[in-house]
Amino acid sequence: MRITSFGHSCFLTEIDGTRILFDPGTFSSGFESLAGLDAILITHQHPDHADPARLPALVAANPGAQLWCDPQTAQQLNADSSSNGVWRDAHVGQRFTIGPLTVRATGGRHAVIHPELPVIDNIAYLVGTDERPGMLLHPGDSFYIPFVTVEVLALPAAAPWMKLSESVDYLRGVEPAKAFPIHQAVLSPSGAAVHNARLAEMRKPTTEFTVVELGATAEF
Repeated sequence: MRITSFGHSCFLTEIDGTRILFDPGTFSSGFESLAGLDAILITHQHPDHADPARLPALVAANPGAQLWCDPQTAQQLNADSSSNGVWRDAHVGQRFTIGPLTVRATGGRHAVIHPELPVIDNIAYLVGTDERPGMLLHPGDSFYIPFVTVEVLALPAAAPWMKLSESVDYLRGVEPAKAFPIHQAVLSPSGAAVHNARLAEMRKPTTEFTVVELGATAEF
C-alpha cells in the first residue's frame, strides 16, 4: 500500500493498482492535478474535508471515478447543478466495491465539537478485501473503532473537537499494525512536531507510527 499526503485529511491510497482519494478539502493542496482515480471518498461535509470550489474540476478530470460521501454531503453536493447528481451517499453498514477492494461504510456521526453545535453525519471508511477487511481505516472526524483488525490507521491527531490524550487513547484502542497522523493543519509546524512525538512515544509497541509529510509518499 502506498500513501501520498496532500495535507490535513486528504491522501491518496494505492492498493494493488487501485487509486482512492480521501477528503480533498480546503486545507489540502496538490490533489487538483490528479487523474486516473478509481474513487473519491468524502467522510463529511466540513470544508476542510470537501472543498466545493475545487471538487467539480477534480470530478471532471476523473470521469471514471466512483464518488461516495455521507448522506448529508451527497445532498449538498448534488444540489449544485454542475455536479449532475453524481455523488452517491454511503450509509452505515453499506458495502461497495472499487476494483478488487471492498469498502465498508461505518461509524455514522461526527465527534461532538460542542454540545450547542449539531452533530453531523460522518462516514468512516474501512477498505480491504474479504480476507483482509481492515487494510485501511479513515475515520474522518470520529473515534470509531471497527470490529476487525486494522492494518493501517489514518489517525486524527489534532482538532477543535479533541485533546491529544484522546488521539493517544484512540490509537491504543484501535491498535493498528501501522498508523500515520492526519488532520493536523490546525497546528503550527512546532505543534505538529510535539503531537507526533507524543503519539510515537505513547503508542502501543505493536503499532508502527509514521509521519507522511505533505507531498510525500510512503509504503505501508
